[in-house]
Parts: sequence; C-alpha cells; structure tokens
Amino acid sequence: MTEKIKTLKFFIDYDKDNIVKDINKIKEHILKIAQPIYIVNKNNKNTEYQIKAYVPPLLPENLGDKDFKKRHNLKYAYIAGAMANGISSVKLVQVMTNNGMTGFFGAGGLSLDKIEDAIFELKDTLKSKTFGFNLIHSPNDPDHEMAVANLYLKHNINLISAAAFMRITLPLVYYRIKGLCQDLDGKVVAPNKIIAKVSRVEVAREFFSPPPEKLVNHLLEKGLITEKEAKLSKQIPMAQDITAEADSGGHTDNRPALTLLPIMLSLKNELSNKFNFADKLCVGLAGGISTPESAAAAFQMGAGYILTGSINQPCIEADISQQAKKMLEQAQQADIAMAPAADMFEIGAKVQVLKRGTMFAIRADKLYNLYKNYQNFDQIPQKDKNQIEEKFLMASFDEKWLETKKFFKRTQNLKEIKRAETDPKHKMALVFRSYLGLSSKWAISGDAKRSIDYQIWCGPAIGAFNQWVNGTFLESYENRSVAEIALNILFGASTCIRVSWLKNQNIDLPSNDLSFSPVPINELKKMISL
Repeated sequence: MTEKIKTLKFFIDYDKDNIVKDINKIKEHILKIAQPIYIVNKNNKNTEYQIKAYVPPLLPENLGDKDFKKRHNLKYAYIAGAMANGISSVKLVQVMTNNGMTGFFGAGGLSLDKIEDAIFELKDTLKSKTFGFNLIHSPNDPDHEMAVANLYLKHNINLISAAAFMRITLPLVYYRIKGLCQDLDGKVVAPNKIIAKVSRVEVAREFFSPPPEKLVNHLLEKGLITEKEAKLSKQIPMAQDITAEADSGGHTDNRPALTLLPIMLSLKNELSNKFNFADKLCVGLAGGISTPESAAAAFQMGAGYILTGSINQPCIEADISQQAKKMLEQAQQADIAMAPAADMFEIGAKVQVLKRGTMFAIRADKLYNLYKNYQNFDQIPQKDKNQIEEKFLMASFDEKWLETKKFFKRTQNLKEIKRAETDPKHKMALVFRSYLGLSSKWAISGDAKRSIDYQIWCGPAIGAFNQWVNGTFLESYENRSVAEIALNILFGASTCIRVSWLKNQNIDLPSNDLSFSPVPINELKKMISL
C-alpha cells in the first residue's frame, strides 16, 4: 500500500523492532471497533504518513447477512436457539428480542396448554417484535405435531424453528403455505417463516426446495388449504433460512462445522440458481459457537447468522434448576456424551448431554442395548432387571407401566397404549422412554433425589465458553444473562476479525494476548459507540 495522507486520527506507528512495546496501543485501537485503524510509517522529513495497513470499522450489527437481518427485523445476526421443555423460556426470548436479537421458545415436550400460555405472554409483551417458537419433529406422535402447528396458525405465530426433522412433514407444509397470497406487484407473500435446523444435505435440500407436491395435494384434498395457496407454494422454498447444525447439544449428528457449513453454502447456491426464488436463501451456523473466535470463524466462513444453545442454558433466564446450572458452569470441553433420545428411542437416535456429575448417559445406553437384545422385559437377566427397577425406575416394571399408561391417556395418545398391550417389546420401549423423558424434567425441577439421573442437553461449546469467561464476571452462572453473553461474543468477534485483517496485510503483531475478555453490558455499549 503506497497511499500517503497528511492527517490521521487513529494510527499506529509501524516499526518491526519496537512494535511489541505498543501492545496496549494496538489493543486500544482494535477495541475501538467503530473507528478505522491505520498502520503507518511516518516520513520524518515532512508530515506525510505512508499507510502500511488499513482496517475499517466493524460494528457487531454489521456482522452476518443484511438480508437475513432485514427479513426478520433484527439488529444483530444472532439467535438464541430453542431448548425443549421450556428451558428456552419466555423471559429468555423477551431479553434477546429487546436487545436487537431474537430467540425461540422451547416448546418441544410441552403440552398445548403450556405452549399457548407462552404465546399469550410473548405476544402481550413483545407485540410486533420478532420472536419465534420451536416445532420439533414428532415421529411417534404426528397428531401432536399437527396440533402444535395448528396452534401457531391460530395465534399468528409467524416464525418457527423446525428442529430434528428427518424429512418434510404434513404439519410443516401446512404451516408454511397457509395464508400465501400475492402483493400488488404479483410477488408471493408468505406470512409464516421457517428457520430449519439441519445437519444432513438431503434434509437441507428438501427445506431449500418448494413444498413437496404430494403433501400439498393432500392438504388440498382435505380442504385445509385453497387452490391458490397450493399454486403459489411452487414459488417459495419450505424455508428461506437454514441453520447448519454442527456439534451441538440435544439432537445432533456431531457434524464438524468446518465441513458442514461450506457444504450447506454450496447447496444454497445450487438451489438458488435452480429455483430462482424471489428472496435470497440464507445459511447460518449452530453448534460449537461459544467464544468470539468461534463466532468470528463462522462469519468469516460465510454464515449469515449464528445460533447458540448450550451456553444459554446456565443463564439467569433459562428455566432449569440452579443445580443443573452449577453443573454446566463447571463443565469442560470433554465432559459430554451421546445418549439415546427419548422421542426417537426405537430408531436409535441420540442426543448430546452433559456427562460430568450424572450417570444418565451410561444408564440410557444400557436401557437401549437391553431393548435391542430382548423381546420383552421378562427376558432380561434378573440381575439387570433388579438394577433397572431399583436404581433406574425406582419402581417395579409393572408399576412404571401403569404410570406410563396414564401419561398416554392424559395426552390422548391411545394408539401407543393399544400397541403396547399387544406388543411386549413396544411396552418395554415405552417404559424405558419414560425414564429418559423424566430425566430431563428432574434436571429442570432440580429434584435432588434424582440428581444422578439428570439429563442435561449440552455440547462441547459449554467447555470452551467456561474457559473463555474464567476469571471474569461471567464465571459464575449467577451473573450470566443471554443478551450480555451474546453482545460480548459479537463484540469480541468484531475484534477477532480486525486482528485477522491486520495479520493478512503482513503486519507483525505482538505475540501477547490480543483476545477480548467479557465486560458488563453497559460498559460494552459505551465501547461500541466510541
């Protein structure tokens, strides 16, 4: 760079021999993210400066895809993902939304009444601001999946997070295309938006394509949609936005982000060219994002937005017990394990959970292996039967079946009861699933007698986050707030990218630590405006 200018306000004299002495000045300039940085050589004979490197301002609101932010009316390209059973609480969604981001209420595993209560509260407090609800795939209970979709349509919930879907389902299609119309220019207007969380290319392909014609026709035949809605559905994708889900907590395929995101971005380009949709497609990234460095890497790789989950669970706003939050606060990167999923137990699907301080993963694995190897509970060796009844279920198998039966009666899922009464292997699966399902509720309620059985959904991101905040005000879970964490990560990502820009211009930066440590939100907002 040979440009010469006479006056510079934000500059650093460049001298390879003494630049280490300027570590504080360099960091000071890097942290002033609203201001440019010039690295210069000063000509002593006159007042001119020769610019060796230039770094433009980079505010947190400039990170990510501007079309995505405009589509969802967000200041920041940051989402707090849904954590089931209401762990992603009303309060969590409110705090995120009121700070220029958004969140999804964790509707998975909740009754329709509880979901509806959350809808009333969020609509009353947030009005027209952007917020969403989770719709989780329910292969064992498609009627409930449709009931939740109907609830969202009834109350005009216009944004959902579609999670754990292995294929496009009828409720998803119904939600997406209900209410399709055209504006005065003939452009298709879709009131209901889906942000799909996917790990597999074949599933992402379905979401980035128009709704399956077979399912659209089925809805039309049932009179649930109009002919015009069916016709217009050919012009829109199932989801405008897809979150590439890497190594996350909960349902996950443990995909490495470094390979998953480029694949999804390539697919986006392919299907954008194929279908030529009116609005741009967008790919975000989730799984492993918990520090400024990981957020910066995501944006630098092309992610339109980032989504966090594990790091939000030990926050003030998360609806989970203090004991569970304390366990998460102490977790390290390797303190996680894969365990059978309660909702997809029979097909062997797994979720990623916290391993440290709980026996859940080991016990859940044992139940699944016994289910695979035996046709009914009576065939299981007596020693294992005793262990399950005394340590896992804390009741006899028959007593637990009666409890399980009452649950399915209460949720009006009578077909599961009917099948279990003629299929002992299915009865065994339902009883084992009851342990898996209750284990997450014990963690939420903080049942001290069942602490060894807590199921706490969590990815390795929590360990990286705990390492980053070690020694700062965010070290204790009691001080953690979702929006404060999010803004610190975004601010830190801006500084990381600015450092990277300097290095890419062959500037030898000091070996000293230039990383960003968390600061309280009020101080952070002042730093952003400097």
